[in-house]
Amino acid sequence: MEIRGALARLRRATGLPVAFGGLVEPGRRQVRISELSGTATPALSLLAVTPGNGLGGKAVALARPCAVTDYSVSRQISHEYDAPVAAEGLRAVVAVPVVVRRRVRAVLYGALRAARPLGDRTLGEAVQVARDVEQALLVREEAAELLVAAGPAPEPGAGARWEPGAGAHRERVREAHAALRALAPRIADPALRAELLEACALLTAREAPSGAVRLAPREVDVLACVAAGATNGAAGERLGLTAETVKAYLRSAMRKLGARTRGEAVVAARRAGWLP
Repeated sequence: MEIRGALARLRRATGLPVAFGGLVEPGRRQVRISELSGTATPALSLLAVTPGNGLGGKAVALARPCAVTDYSVSRQISHEYDAPVAAEGLRAVVAVPVVVRRRVRAVLYGALRAARPLGDRTLGEAVQVARDVEQALLVREEAAELLVAAGPAPEPGAGARWEPGAGAHRERVREAHAALRALAPRIADPALRAELLEACALLTAREAPSGAVRLAPREVDVLACVAAGATNGAAGERLGLTAETVKAYLRSAMRKLGARTRGEAVVAARRAGWLP
């Protein structure tokens, strides 16, 4: 999903009429072209690109963006994939690697059907789209790691209520919940953001928060940080807010929950099902 959305954004941002790309296959050092946007033929579909070969393979090997003005005659790349590129009629091409934790995870391509240099603005926009994909993949990985660290989800069943346990395990659950809530605002993709917030809900004691108290998302974010032991300043750094803004959200949440102190607000939020 990240690749498909990224190709649409790449075309909008750069004005390039053709975009394609794919992920590095697990356990193999090759990129499989799985998504096409603006293509006229299926020539590039499912193409396997190995490191060092062609433009994309060069981008993988160097872990940096690479571009050519005229693919078929360029001396900067090898020409294993000339046939499918020519079948699609592509000339000027840019390939940008998606690098997560120092490992190339995907490659995004943008292309023209004319031989002309791709300017700095076009290259910069393509790189920014790749950075967005990197962020989305990183956040998804971090979320999965946090969920694993927090422990098992509640058992299914009518009326089932999951108690995380006591001591260190409970604190790990609360820290994971706070970290997941803090990650969510960093995600531009609304579908991925919603997926992450659903993962947060798996860590709370109730299937859905009580209807008696309605908290705003940022109020829950702040309370989650407070529950994990963060000060207003630390919560602000984690959430990208000022300490004063954190105080404002906290005061609002306390008022809604009928709490006089931070601790009372956290307890009330847990009872209402907003926090684990």
